[in-house]
Amino acid sequence: MANTPQAKKRIRRNGRRTVINKNRVSQIRTKIKAVDVALEAGDKQAATEALAAAQPEMARGVAKGLFHKNTVARKFSRLTKKVAALG
Repeated sequence: MANTPQAKKRIRRNGRRTVINKNRVSQIRTKIKAVDVALEAGDKQAATEALAAAQPEMARGVAKGLFHKNTVARKFSRLTKKVAALG
């Protein structure tokens, strides 16, 4: 159990931050899923727009410490290749 005031505060704060971070991760996954749905439908225009919407959210996830930068770079690269492959 926490004994110092700072440790007690961190316990209170961690619960609030966990909720915020889960919401952010969920939002990013939803944006990525929109790209995947457009890719499966074969709609290059929708996939391009969804990718353009997902990219800043993914970058924001890196800035907020939710994801490692290389993870996001890899995912964005793979999505970009799939969108470019649509003819």
